[in-house]
Amino acid sequence: MRARRFAALAATAVVLVSACGTADDSDAASGGKEAPTIALFLPESKTTRYEAFDRPLFEAKVKALCAECKLLYSNADQDAAKQQQQVEAALTQGADVLVLDAVDAGAVAPLVNQAKRAKVPVIAYDRLISGIDYDYYVSFNNVRVGEMQGQALLDALGKAGTAAKGQIVMINGSPTDPSSADYKAGAHHVLDGKVTIGREFDTPDWSPDKAQQEMEQSITALGRDSIVGVLSANDGMAGGAIAAMKRAGYATVPPITGQDAELAAVQRILTGEQYMTIYLDIRTEAEQAAQLAVGTVRGEKPSAPAKVDNGTAQIPAYLLDPIPVTADRIKDTIVKDGFYKPADICTGAVKAACARQGIR
Repeated sequence: MRARRFAALAATAVVLVSACGTADDSDAASGGKEAPTIALFLPESKTTRYEAFDRPLFEAKVKALCAECKLLYSNADQDAAKQQQQVEAALTQGADVLVLDAVDAGAVAPLVNQAKRAKVPVIAYDRLISGIDYDYYVSFNNVRVGEMQGQALLDALGKAGTAAKGQIVMINGSPTDPSSADYKAGAHHVLDGKVTIGREFDTPDWSPDKAQQEMEQSITALGRDSIVGVLSANDGMAGGAIAAMKRAGYATVPPITGQDAELAAVQRILTGEQYMTIYLDIRTEAEQAAQLAVGTVRGEKPSAPAKVDNGTAQIPAYLLDPIPVTADRIKDTIVKDGFYKPADICTGAVKAACARQGIR
C-alpha cells in the first residue's frame, strides 16, 4: 500500500513539474505574456451537430488563426445550472472571451454581467441572449428558417392535394431556446389560415423521445387518417415523430420537415420518410464566431453587418442564410459543400435512393 501511495505521489509530482515547465515555455515564447484564452460553451449533445460539427470546426479555426491561443470547452448537457458552473469556472481560469450557446438564453444575463464586470467580452452563439447588452451575436436568420419549413410543408401538401383535407401537427423546439420562438413565429406566418393545426407542442430539451410521445398523443387525439403533415422544428424530433407514426401503422408517413441536416435525416429524405430539412452552413457559423473571438482577444472591434434587438439592446450580429433541402437538392448543397461524403450517406438501403439522385 505504501509503495502504491509513494508511486502515485511521485507521478503527481512529475505531472506538476511538467505542467509548470510547459507554462514557462509558453510564457517565454510569448514574451512573458500569458496565451489568450477563448472559452466555448455549447448547450447539449442530443442534437448531433454540436459535438460533430460546431466544436471541431470552431476549434480548428481558432488554431488556424491563433496558434498560441488556449481553448476551454464545455458542454452543459442541457443543464442550465451546470452551464453556470462552467462559465464561472472559465472566468476563474482567466478566459479572455466567452463564446456562449446558452441552455436557457433568457436566464443567463447574470452570467454575462459577471463577464462584463471582469471586462471579458461575450459572443452569443446560435441562440440570442436576452436581458442584457453584450458584444456580438452569430447565428442564422431563425424566423426565415421557420418560414422555409412552413412553405416546404405547404408545397408538399399542395402536391399531394391534402392541404384542405386534414390537420397538421406542429412540434416546436425547447421553450428555453429563443431560436425556437423565432422558428415557430416564422412557421405560423406561412401556415396560419392555410392549414388546420390540430395539435402544437413546445418540446423540452429538443428531445426526440418527447417528440415521439407528442406525436403519439396527436395520433390518439386526432386520429391517424386525419393527420396530413407534421411541422417538426429539427431533424432529431422529426425522427421521433416518424418513429411514432411507424409504430401507429402508417403505410406512408405524411410530409414532415426538419432542420440541421443530420445524417440520419438526409438518409430519410432520400428514402422518402422525411420530406425536407433546413441545411445550416455550420462551418461558416462556427468559423465566423472563431474569427470574432480571436479578433476580440487581440483587441480588435470588428464591425458587424447587422443588429438584432434582444429586448434590451441592439446587438451587433452576423446572420447567415438557411437553405431548404429536399431530396433533389442534397447533391448540390450538402454533398457539394462536403458536409457529408457520398460514402457516409449512401449505405445499405439508401444506395438505390442515392443513385436516383445522382449521388455517387
